Amino acid sequence: MKDGDLILVTDMQNVYTKGQPWACLDTEGASRRILGLCNKVEESDKAVDIAITKFMPPRDPYGTWKDYNILYKDINSNDWMNRLLPELETLAMRHQVYNKSVYSSMSIPMLRDAARWAGRVVLTGVVAECCVLFTAIDLIDMGCKLVYLTDACSGFTKEKEAATELVLKGLSPLHCLLMSTAEYEAE
Repeated sequence: MKDGDLILVTDMQNVYTKGQPWACLDTEGASRRILGLCNKVEESDKAVDIAITKFMPPRDPYGTWKDYNILYKDINSNDWMNRLLPELETLAMRHQVYNKSVYSSMSIPMLRDAARWAGRVVLTGVVAECCVLFTAIDLIDMGCKLVYLTDACSGFTKEKEAATELVLKGLSPLHCLLMSTAEYEAE
């Protein structure tokens, strides 16, 4: 962990937990590691920022987002599914939470500015092969140095998680570093 880092917690919402419609492989484990990391950051003397995103359905959808809203209307209208995981609610009280209605977190101007000023963006959350990957690609295009925490991101399957990591490894080490939470904490 280095001064100037920005830890980005992506879409850790109830709908991605075990037994839910968009359950990811290890949302609960990723959540524990994210919370542990964020607690260590808050207790440290490092100047590390934390930001959290939530995916919320588009209000005025266009194009395929209209179809998305129709297909997933039951999920979109379920307040509980769209809430952050309970264990992350206290973290959300202490740090900025940004709502987004597209996959990439870089669609949020204030968060995009924060990422540009950060020494590195440390990427965590769900869904590895969707919102996390789209955010990673946008960060790389913006010229941001990216750290992808392999055990703090979760996808729908091991194969999809591995495919995401393979894409990002192809951009490493110049644009992206892949490491575990323990490796990041030990830096």
